[in-house]
Amino acid sequence: MWEDQGRGIRVSPAELLCKNGCGFYGNSAWQGYCSKCWRERARKPEADRRDHGSQSISGSSLTFSKFEEKKNSESNRRTSAMKRLFWGSPPAPKRSDVPEPQPEALQGFDGLEPGDFTNFLKLLRSPASQRLQSRCSAFLNTMEAYHNLDVEKQADLVQEFYQNIALHFSGLSEAKVAQLMEHMEKLIMTRLHKWVFCHDSCDDEQRDLTLQRRIKSLNWVTPQMLRVPFPDGGPEVNDPYIHAITAIIEMDAKRAPQDKLTCVSRCCQNVFTVLASSSSKPACADDFLSALIYVVLSANPPRLHSNMQYIIRFGLPHSLRSGETGYYFTNLSCSVAFIEKLDARALNLSPEEFQRFMQRRTQHSSLFNYTDTTNNNTSTLAANNNNTTTTTANGETLLPSANGPKSLSKGQQRGLEVRARLEDLKGRQERVQKGALSLQQQLQRWVRDIHLQLDRVYAAHRDDLTATEVRADDDVVVVQGKEGSGGDGDMLVLQQDEDAQEANETDC
Repeated sequence: MWEDQGRGIRVSPAELLCKNGCGFYGNSAWQGYCSKCWRERARKPEADRRDHGSQSISGSSLTFSKFEEKKNSESNRRTSAMKRLFWGSPPAPKRSDVPEPQPEALQGFDGLEPGDFTNFLKLLRSPASQRLQSRCSAFLNTMEAYHNLDVEKQADLVQEFYQNIALHFSGLSEAKVAQLMEHMEKLIMTRLHKWVFCHDSCDDEQRDLTLQRRIKSLNWVTPQMLRVPFPDGGPEVNDPYIHAITAIIEMDAKRAPQDKLTCVSRCCQNVFTVLASSSSKPACADDFLSALIYVVLSANPPRLHSNMQYIIRFGLPHSLRSGETGYYFTNLSCSVAFIEKLDARALNLSPEEFQRFMQRRTQHSSLFNYTDTTNNNTSTLAANNNNTTTTTANGETLLPSANGPKSLSKGQQRGLEVRARLEDLKGRQERVQKGALSLQQQLQRWVRDIHLQLDRVYAAHRDDLTATEVRADDDVVVVQGKEGSGGDGDMLVLQQDEDAQEANETDC
């Protein structure tokens, strides 16, 4: 039934592109612009302020000219000191002035296989790459020393470092430079991850909790509400999106932005695989976005907002502006924005139903209305406890209504069964909780009884020990008295005993 209804999620390829019309993919974090246009827009007000300041200075009195020159020289001196601190050398020259690296240094990098990060590290430690290794080490040490900087300033420093390092490989092809920069990003950000991820200077942690609670509150959203295509059998048999859900969850375990993007790409590729198996037609953007929203709602990935912001701030610009990874990440951003603004209209529900779902007040007798946009008719599924359902010979369930018994679809029957099982599980859980509480009380009473018995045994044993010690002291006194009397006393006692014994025998 839901296949014929109007789709609440629509997206066109043009909506994913940059608002500036540059052809790159935009992002909601940059207000619809790509990273390049967004940085240019952010730098434009600063340039205007500098131009305005220079004009005001030119029109001012000549008295302040020496003061302004001194101020500029001081500023240039500080800038040069900071660059020397980062690079360990004078400021990096512009691209036209950069000397070409040694051919033998680039020859090893040119023959590097894609994804071979181990050999990249070996080449970086070679004597021919000593200068590049020194620059990387100096940058990492400086970033770790100044890890308390604002996260946006840290992101600017990392992006500037990418630009300067890319000049080292300028003699190679563009594809090879992109491959080597991915290795360089992994090297740098693996070290800096613990310092810049979810930084204290931003509200990423709070946004993560808000988004996680939002997704958790939408756990009642079904694939049918989102119009998610499923292969034969539907989600009741087996969820075909389980591999995509696993991939998006694994993103939090990665440290390099490129590795996180790889998890996003693997998730989206699994989604396309499922969409291809569910229909003979090619998957459209609407189906893909609906399925990706369902995956995010089902997975509820940990620290999703922080991971996305980490990729935006410290990832390579070309990975987000274009290509397959850029398209996938843009759709993921759209999915998160859709979830944050999800309303009744997007799910073809009435505001009352949406509010009732959000308040978790649905019961076994709730009404589920699915609006059919083709004929503007509403088919209502009533499941009241006072009404009885009828099952036909072919297994169909009939629900009583004013116009007679109404046949239910397989999905609706499945919903009734699931709700009945949930009610049964709820009763079992209550009984288990009561039994656990009773068992806890019994254990507490048993512990108290054991302690009382131990106290009584200890008291009795202590009295026995006291009496034994007294008798032992008396025996010691008697023994000591005998030892003090000497041998003659012992013989006298024995003689008296023998005389008494003879007297007794005579009397007998």
